[in-house]
Amino acid sequence: MTASLPLGLSDVKTSKEIIVQDQPLKKSLPAFTTKALTKIYGEGAAAVHALRGVDLEIPSGEMVVLLGPSGSGKSTLLNIIGGLDRASEGTVFFQDQELSDMTDEQLTRYRRDHVGFVFQFYNLMPSLTAHENVELVTEIASDPMDPEEALGLVGLRDRADHFPSQLSGGEQQRVAIARAVAKQPTVLFCDEPTGALDSTTGRTVLQVLKDINETLGATVLIVTHAAATADMADRVIHFADGAIREIVVNKTKLGPEDIEW
Repeated sequence: MTASLPLGLSDVKTSKEIIVQDQPLKKSLPAFTTKALTKIYGEGAAAVHALRGVDLEIPSGEMVVLLGPSGSGKSTLLNIIGGLDRASEGTVFFQDQELSDMTDEQLTRYRRDHVGFVFQFYNLMPSLTAHENVELVTEIASDPMDPEEALGLVGLRDRADHFPSQLSGGEQQRVAIARAVAKQPTVLFCDEPTGALDSTTGRTVLQVLKDINETLGATVLIVTHAAATADMADRVIHFADGAIREIVVNKTKLGPEDIEW
């Protein structure tokens, strides 16, 4: 397979040479570059074209919002660049490493060492405390932070010994964020992180994501259908029908407290 190289990249290593966790990060390179990225589910007349030849470059260290209605392709893109799914055609690079040509084992290493995930419905273990839920990730990460430190980043150090049933929805989401950032990921993927929250709690969660982006320098990608969230992003990628309709770079960003819900 001959890869189509991202614009401006040279001396790109093939996946067969990659030991993902040993690769130095290059902040000067884009976090992700995709070329003609296509995803098709099913065959024939029943085929669903989730992505239709997406060309995209996401700079490192930005907060990026992927905006669009349900079924527009934004979550599919997130799953592919997050190493959870594979494209039908096209290429995707994480910095100068080609994800689209990696083995399953290499993708597992990539997710373990570089990616944090936050989902809409928290996915916490109900029988474990907040501390223990975060600790699960630190046991497999290559360079984790202390669970207490991660909970402190989201303002929940004093709730470390509480079980999910003893926490509000917003607190559970913040525990999920702490769990994701405890591995000190290069990229944090958030799929509808405020979708199940009210406006006040949602703003709190968005403030936490903003702080993570600024404090840890992680590239943060937020998938949402809530247009107001776009106002706090560095870059907004509008999706429709499996394709990018528009990319907007915000010259002036709002804080989460100023967003209209």
